[in-house]
Amino acid sequence: MSDILVVENLKKSFTTGDKTLTVLDDVSFSVPEGASISIVGPSGSGKTTLLGLCAGLDVSTGGSVSLVGIKLNALSEDDRAYVRNQYVGFIFQNFQLLPTLTALENVTVPLELRGEKQYKKKALDLLDRVGLSDRAYHYPSQLSGGEQQRVAMARAFISSPKILFADEPTGNLDEETANRVTELLFDINRSEGTTLVLVTHNLDLAAHTERILQLKGGKLISDQKSMRAV
Repeated sequence: MSDILVVENLKKSFTTGDKTLTVLDDVSFSVPEGASISIVGPSGSGKTTLLGLCAGLDVSTGGSVSLVGIKLNALSEDDRAYVRNQYVGFIFQNFQLLPTLTALENVTVPLELRGEKQYKKKALDLLDRVGLSDRAYHYPSQLSGGEQQRVAMARAFISSPKILFADEPTGNLDEETANRVTELLFDINRSEGTTLVLVTHNLDLAAHTERILQLKGGKLISDQKSMRAV
């Protein structure tokens, strides 16, 4: 099984005035196609920064990221956007739904950006899978937090991504809703065969993945199989 994500000696620093802040320092790991991993660590450990670099949302100060065999560091911003559109799905903590679009329209956005035409049936099928077939024509303001996150989940899977990046996907949800979203996320991810990279401070959520990477102070201090994968 080939690696879909390869991170080598990754470094990210920010300079303000005469001070340099190193957020990530010499981080290396790889993720096989179809695997699931969690990135955990305290606030400020570099988790979200690492996710953004892996997904091509930002570029590193040093080291490299290869995604689906493509070296992201060498690409322009437009080329990185193209790679994301073709291969990547996202789920964020704050849902990031477009408020002027219905649930159905939010789900179809990635395929519209690709120029695909036959997307309505697939979007409705995905909304049905996340239990929202009766909410397809509601706007985000008419949906609960859990419902908005399930719309975001359907949107993430609509383009059949090779890899899904999820940043604290249950962070804004109550425990019961978070458990339902977690179950749906892993069920759909498993059935689609998508690679999953999950950032979370929730160790119970992290335990659902096959492998857990722990960051501290911008360094990768642990890379272990989760107890469920042993």
